[in-house]
Amino acid sequence: MARKNKITDAIQVLEELGMPRAQRNERSALCLLALLNLTKEKSWADAANPLIGITPIMEFARDHYGRQYAPNTRETFRRQTMHQFVAAGIAVYNPDNLARPVNSPKAVYQIEPDILTLLQSFATAAWNKNLAAYLEDHQTLAARYARERDMQKLPVKLATGEMIRLSPGHHSELIKAIIEEFAARFAPGGVLVYAGDTGEKWGYFDKELLKKLGVVVDGHGKMPDVVLYDPEREWLLLIESVTSHGPVNAKRHEELSRLFADSTAGLVYVTAFPSRSVMTRYLCDIAWETEVWCADAFSHLIHFNGERFQGPY
Repeated sequence: MARKNKITDAIQVLEELGMPRAQRNERSALCLLALLNLTKEKSWADAANPLIGITPIMEFARDHYGRQYAPNTRETFRRQTMHQFVAAGIAVYNPDNLARPVNSPKAVYQIEPDILTLLQSFATAAWNKNLAAYLEDHQTLAARYARERDMQKLPVKLATGEMIRLSPGHHSELIKAIIEEFAARFAPGGVLVYAGDTGEKWGYFDKELLKKLGVVVDGHGKMPDVVLYDPEREWLLLIESVTSHGPVNAKRHEELSRLFADSTAGLVYVTAFPSRSVMTRYLCDIAWETEVWCADAFSHLIHFNGERFQGPY
């Protein structure tokens, strides 16, 4: 029970310090306890500041808290907990030798002095006051990460002049090209209904417009990466952005047909590739009666069979 309580307390500390959810778990709690040399029988006032490496941290978890981790999880400890502890100012990396190589087997961590003083007051009447004073002077890692993620987001300009921002990455770069290049050429006057985002469930979603077109999507329907509405031709363009996953093949065509079955607008299926070289990997999978667009040849469109060049069937 003492072991469980100490781990629970450590998770609470990490939460109150503003650590992201990915670092509010048992592994991270054990890392914090190891940094403080806080065994189950000690009180928080007994917290210390030893120099300690990743393997000794894992040994501490085993010897004092009965948690056994496989040797191949060392990188998980380093990359998923200790890296964030250092970034948050909870721990200091190689304070005894700042010139030590990053991947040195002698690498060690130490609890940051201000954090040590703060944590020695945990579970006392002074904790809340001390925590508030600390947080006034120290920005939380969760807040910092959120701001950095926002700054790194990719700006995308809509036809209306409105700007949206998508999480950075190759997938979002292709979605940006679809909205800014494809739409201008092949759906002029088109309205963005939906744009997916790797960092969010919905990057941009005009649910009301889609509802007016007869389509209501719940959380179970897998949307295409981009949906554009062409009001002049009464078309709904369903566009898949292919950077890692497949194109509009026969299976995906059927899925999208069911998802948008109640649409009052005609459905046009489009697969977008970053380049023609990427497209060649998927040629055998692309469904008939669909369109293909490549960002490296943005003024051209490839039509896969059918009696129409572009349009619903």
